[in-house]
Amino acid sequence: MNNRAGGSRDAGERREQMLRAALEVILERGYAETRIADVAERTGTSPALVIYYFKTRDQLLTEAIRYSEDTWYAEYLRRMTELPTAAERLTELIAMNCLPGTDPEPGSYWVLWLDLWAFSPRSPGVAAVRQKSDERWRDAIRSIVLAGQEAGEFAQVDTDDFTITLAGLLDGLAVQIALQDPQVPTQRAYELVMRFAAGQLGFDWKPAPRRKRGK
Repeated sequence: MNNRAGGSRDAGERREQMLRAALEVILERGYAETRIADVAERTGTSPALVIYYFKTRDQLLTEAIRYSEDTWYAEYLRRMTELPTAAERLTELIAMNCLPGTDPEPGSYWVLWLDLWAFSPRSPGVAAVRQKSDERWRDAIRSIVLAGQEAGEFAQVDTDDFTITLAGLLDGLAVQIALQDPQVPTQRAYELVMRFAAGQLGFDWKPAPRRKRGK
């Protein structure tokens, strides 16, 4: 029984190692150019073993993106338990999407979403990952807004309209962040989103003072 439990744990760790390797290769080469052989080489295993765990290349890639999203969301939930007000929780959620050092994943992981959006119309597996992620993402925003309204922190705006607009704004700016648009640095993106959220929901927020040159 102990051997069986140990084997299951080893299998789980090996599978997770393959998923993380797949994410690394996708970031380097893109979704379309990632091969099972690349993942096998990076994890020091054989292509046959990767196929044993994931059956097909598309399953490996979609599960890797799902794994990334689940990891991000688990960290988001952990952080939310430490913040007492809805305004603080919304601020943290926005920071996790815009600011390096706050996002639990490297900034380069936004590139995954470029591939996800590009392949979603043509791949049912990728489309399912995108849809689930979008639904969970909007539910996260909506729950914070509802809690803030119930606590009297936020204005009584239409919650669904605000949720869709904020999610769309963050997604749009995420493209600029991923492409490293010089006119949309991460701090500017964060401040634009915070200004919109605070203005719509009626809570106080001020950007941090900007440092003077040479300081």
